[in-house]
Amino acid sequence: MTPARVDLPARRRRHARLIAALTTLVGACADAANAVYQPIADAPSEEEAVDVSLLPCVQVSLAAAMLLDQARAEDDARWPAAVAREQEQSRRTYAARCSVAEAQNLAAPAEPPGEHGVPLPTVYQSAAMDLASAGAEFVARWRHDPEAAVVLLHGLTATGELAVDEVLDEAVDSAVLAGLLVLQRARAESDPSMAAEFCLGAVPHLTLAVTLASTDLDR
Repeated sequence: MTPARVDLPARRRRHARLIAALTTLVGACADAANAVYQPIADAPSEEEAVDVSLLPCVQVSLAAAMLLDQARAEDDARWPAAVAREQEQSRRTYAARCSVAEAQNLAAPAEPPGEHGVPLPTVYQSAAMDLASAGAEFVARWRHDPEAAVVLLHGLTATGELAVDEVLDEAVDSAVLAGLLVLQRARAESDPSMAAEFCLGAVPHLTLAVTLASTDLDR
């Protein structure tokens, strides 16, 4: 542990409210699916049509994003010094990525507009996209090989254009977004069984977000 990081909270404390909210959401997804499956399990075997309700699946889908946003805001309010340091670090790494992107633009020959005349990303857009791409790449690697993901992370952050915690935070956001998108599909379903399956399908993404929010790799 470096002296500059002694007073930083562990990630599982820094993101405690988010982790708790994700855990609550995992349980709510299971409960919503059970509200569909349990009446079917309880019905007599000769009963072909069983009335079940879509409402729990719809409710968990509608409430999920707000629940997680509120948890994030509460975590930020609990750790103002950590937030300030994260913002300072983010400004520093963002500036470094902008400098690299600008240098690459100056060194490379002028490129024509993108496909269908869409303008190519600006230096600032490229810098933001680099962080998002790093988070998504880390998540994809972690799903299959956590040890390889750690090696990837250290490679991504070796030059100072990205920081370990900000890539991990971006990875959490990526996993959460994947879960919310699955829940959105549950809300759009008219078939209760399919809605229940989507609720359960969101759970692996949400539990991965818990793991990543709890993981300390730079302390």
